[in-house]
Amino acid sequence: MASRLTPILVGAGAAVVVAALGSTVTDLGPWYRALHQPAWSPPDWAFPLGWTTIYVTTVAAGVSAWAAARPAERSGVVGLFAVNGFLNVLWSLIFFRLRRPDWALVEVAVFWLSIVALIVVAARRSPRARLLLMPYLAWVTFASALNAAIVQLNAPFA
Repeated sequence: MASRLTPILVGAGAAVVVAALGSTVTDLGPWYRALHQPAWSPPDWAFPLGWTTIYVTTVAAGVSAWAAARPAERSGVVGLFAVNGFLNVLWSLIFFRLRRPDWALVEVAVFWLSIVALIVVAARRSPRARLLLMPYLAWVTFASALNAAIVQLNAPFA
């Protein structure tokens, strides 16, 4: 029983760490409020709800992919999820702390590709994991478009 819970607890713990770090570096203060937003930008309260849903489905996908992988492949699966978590936090750091949406737009391309890599690797062993990761890809695709619109409406950044 404990061995079945371990990947769930590790995945949930990692998601909490990523969410906490991302939240810590996200500042919706005066600088962000002064940015011109596209008309289709969702309200601020939608982001925590969206990210919470994404973290839950991503943990479920990670556990499913890990369980379906051969033991020799599991560290690679975990590594891809770790890189993705790092890129997730890095985007928030660049956008909100460094106040460089233009640089964040470049970084989000790498972040997006890391989700595609997760989907490709997960699909090899777990069709369920692939499906669970699709909302993540859709969410970050939308966030990328929002990031691009913010850059277009507010550039240049210094």
